[in-house]
Amino acid sequence: MFKKILIANRGEIACRVIKTARKMGIKTVAIYSDADKNALHVEMADEAVHIGPPPANQSYIVIDKVMDAIRQTGAEAVHPGYGFLSENKLFAEALAKEGVAFIGPPAGAIEAMGDKITSKKLAQEAGVSTVPGFMGLIDDAEHAVTISNEIGYPVMIKASAGGGGKGMRIAWNDNEAREGFQSSKNEAANSFGDDRIFIEKFVTQPRHIEIQVLCDSHGNGIYLGERECSIQRRNQKVIEEAPSPFLDEATRRAMGEQAVALAQAVDYTSAGTVEFIVDGERNFYFLEMNTRLQVEHPVTELITGVDLVEQMIRVAYGEKLSLAQKDVVLNGWAMECRLYAEDPYRNFLPSIGRLSRYRPPVEEVRPGAVVRNDTGVYEGGEISMYYDPMIAKLCTWAPTRSEAIEEMRIALDTFEVEGIGHNLPFLSAVMDHPKFEEGNITTAFIAEEYPDGFEGVDLHAEDLRRVAAAAAAMYRVAEIRRTRISGTMDNHERKVGRDWTVVAQGQRFVVTIDADPQGATVTFSDGDSHRVTSDWTPGQSLARLDIDGAPLVLKVGKATSGFRIRTRGADLKVNVYSPRQAELAALMPEKLPPDTSKLLLCPMPGLIVKIDVEVGQEVQEGQALCTVEAMKMENILRAEKKAIVSKINAAPGDSLAVDEVIMEFE
Repeated sequence: MFKKILIANRGEIACRVIKTARKMGIKTVAIYSDADKNALHVEMADEAVHIGPPPANQSYIVIDKVMDAIRQTGAEAVHPGYGFLSENKLFAEALAKEGVAFIGPPAGAIEAMGDKITSKKLAQEAGVSTVPGFMGLIDDAEHAVTISNEIGYPVMIKASAGGGGKGMRIAWNDNEAREGFQSSKNEAANSFGDDRIFIEKFVTQPRHIEIQVLCDSHGNGIYLGERECSIQRRNQKVIEEAPSPFLDEATRRAMGEQAVALAQAVDYTSAGTVEFIVDGERNFYFLEMNTRLQVEHPVTELITGVDLVEQMIRVAYGEKLSLAQKDVVLNGWAMECRLYAEDPYRNFLPSIGRLSRYRPPVEEVRPGAVVRNDTGVYEGGEISMYYDPMIAKLCTWAPTRSEAIEEMRIALDTFEVEGIGHNLPFLSAVMDHPKFEEGNITTAFIAEEYPDGFEGVDLHAEDLRRVAAAAAAMYRVAEIRRTRISGTMDNHERKVGRDWTVVAQGQRFVVTIDADPQGATVTFSDGDSHRVTSDWTPGQSLARLDIDGAPLVLKVGKATSGFRIRTRGADLKVNVYSPRQAELAALMPEKLPPDTSKLLLCPMPGLIVKIDVEVGQEVQEGQALCTVEAMKMENILRAEKKAIVSKINAAPGDSLAVDEVIMEFE
């Protein structure tokens, strides 16, 4: 077996590979840019080599720099992770020339299947059903418009060398095709060093289901079930699960056998994924093949018990697969939620900064449940603007889908992240969505269910009462502590009463608390009561409670006369008042937010790429105002209504912080 491997990547996937290599007794080498000198993967590896400035096109995707690191350390093999150089045939060829093993497929398979244009042509030649599209090279934006009209809107504009949602746009008309072509081309060049674009028909209401394949160099190939990846936003996967709640065994077998046949047709070795779109009648169409490890591979590992990274290393070393198709058994259900550094309340725009608090749920394996968190960050670490915004992948496993969802709900509520915007509230909201619970999902789920973006969650009446009961019991505990402060005057003991008013989500609950050493019974004015038990103490940011025998996890923050409480996607200010305080609070005027309707504010820290208007110009609703780049993604900011530009405060090349004023309107 290899003695030392280099991981040509960063973040959580580098950490993930290091864990398996360590388990196999293999030494590891990390590479890092200036931005990653204190990164977790650098700390975890046995050795680390600096390879350049923060931008990936000056460090992580510069083949010569990676090859230098290999020579310096004497690494015998390289695992590329995903993204960066993972599907670059020139890199695989450079490794082969140097006599270093590539822990992935041969260069020929990468060229054949990693390139989306070539893979479509090969799939068509092999008789695989594919989506209509234009597989040739596209000259310019007007050529893209012509092709789009020939195919028929809507169309998907894609980077040929793309992945992870980068370089992808959906266009519904000529203007969007022009804009989408240029943005996709720019993103592709910056992210992959390859700006080739192709266009295909966008199939509405599809499911995105992919098959995991594993092939060795001895002619053996198997598939390890499927992954449902339909919960996507901007073509980037957000939640994955395995197996799919939609497939039956016959369709699973047909898709699996076709995926393996396609892989073997190009002499594929290592782990790979064949992606399909599946319509409502379970007809499936080849979409693309990813010649690498997928981000969402943990859910397959959880339902099969197969360590895919270990298998990739063994195949690269020349070993035969240790299992045949008949040995693959799908057991239980697994969920994966991607934690992104993006603000769901600002239309999911990227968020950067320092993680002032990062406390993931404890990874554990217990009877009937597994919690796993693949991450590449740590508390106090910085989320950089230079790389992908994903910072962790939270996974749960249970015997059934509903149990796996419930495990995920509790795990998400337990996950503490502060200092940056993040999508934990949104992930919790999806877990509670009736359509998701039913498995009634398509790739349009987020667009259809959250058409105006995510504005938070209002708890259902029953859940709100549980939170109110918990907050009342917790506040009583805090009040008792406050009565015990030292240095008080003699004969002036403060009594904590039984009667309280809880105000949350615009509702008032009058409650009475009867406490005992084991907990408290909180009785509402209508006679409804809840039994609350917990070991929470004031000052703790996470409260684990039991309400009538059911678990409840709350993130707890300080607030005047109460708490800031976050749970199940909701972010609540919960006030707990004595009867007299409640009377006075009801008389207080409401504080209104400042009027920013005549300002264009920078929605996230980023770089101004282009200003599309000038002072004095009249703009129409939906018109592009400027383009801001952050985390390798270009974001076009548009006018919300008709207005006249009165002042422009930024220029191309400026780096702006969140909420800085870009322009003003009359």
